[in-house]
Amino acid sequence: MAPTTTNYLDDDRFDGLYLNIANQTQGIEPLLDTVFSFLRRKSDFFAGPPGSSNGKDDAGTEAAIAKVNEVLKKHADIYLRDKRRKEEVELEKKKKKEKQLRRNEEEAPKKKAVQEEDVIELGEDGGFDISNNRSSTENDKNAKSSDGTTVTRQSAGESSSVKSTADEAGGEQDNAEEVEDDSPPPLGNGGTVPGKYTWTQTLAELSVTIPLPPNTRAKDLKVVMSKKHLKVSLKNNDNHENAPQIDAPLTKPIILDDSFWTIEDSTRLVLTLQKSNQMEWWDAVCEGDPTINLQKIVPENSNLSDLDGETRQTVEKMMYDQRQKALGLPTAEEQKKFDILEKFKAAHPEMDFSNAKIS
Repeated sequence: MAPTTTNYLDDDRFDGLYLNIANQTQGIEPLLDTVFSFLRRKSDFFAGPPGSSNGKDDAGTEAAIAKVNEVLKKHADIYLRDKRRKEEVELEKKKKKEKQLRRNEEEAPKKKAVQEEDVIELGEDGGFDISNNRSSTENDKNAKSSDGTTVTRQSAGESSSVKSTADEAGGEQDNAEEVEDDSPPPLGNGGTVPGKYTWTQTLAELSVTIPLPPNTRAKDLKVVMSKKHLKVSLKNNDNHENAPQIDAPLTKPIILDDSFWTIEDSTRLVLTLQKSNQMEWWDAVCEGDPTINLQKIVPENSNLSDLDGETRQTVEKMMYDQRQKALGLPTAEEQKKFDILEKFKAAHPEMDFSNAKIS
């Protein structure tokens, strides 16, 4: 089996190294000096291949120069070939675009005429006037019902749905009602379950408030919290449980060790439930309860000044990079590399960086 040879003509593994060298040398001649300096100091390149002297002292050096010119011409030919290919592709694209524009201009009057012929006007009696339709055959297919609705009997392949103007107007009104939602944001990003409780939330936790009879004490309650279930009930005078006020699965899991409950003013029970996933909003506390519209959620404000310097810098960089990605723009690191390349390109306009890759 023949050994695998590497094609170094388009090898981009060393691009980062050369870009770093180019940035430090700040010039094409110093960049080439580093290459030939390495060959002069660390190899016998300028001595030429064995047997190339032929009795001449500088024959090996001439062979080395010839080799450099050979490699240089090879890459120049590749550059010119790629340049011509790009020009041919661009020219072909331009021709296709011009051809498509001409075709669109030629077809525009035909499309306009077809659209004008397809217009069906309302008659004086409120029905559709199809007297100007394109053919009498199509006229025979249409008839009017007693309520003024135009009914069209259409051939196979055509739509068979029939609508009156009143139905169309009603449908548009229904669609408008579905799209528009002017309801205010949920108070505290939570909601109310009538007769049971009210609740609010942040990204980290939920607060559930349940009204209690006056002078209720902790021993009068039975609160059972688990990772995915919540049960709250009052005890009667015989220390037996009444019908539970809440007894249902939670819509999402909670961190049980960080969740707790308290009684405030002896009139309300407040449950603090710590979310397992502190990067999502809940649309309800318990399954089966009314849900809120998560699109109306108003996120709480984060205070970066509360963070230490290093964490704050990291968070700000992450936020910046997220905004840049959302806008299709480079991140901070990508912009830094781009700026280095642009600076070098500006200093050396004679160089072609069209195929340069930044990694």
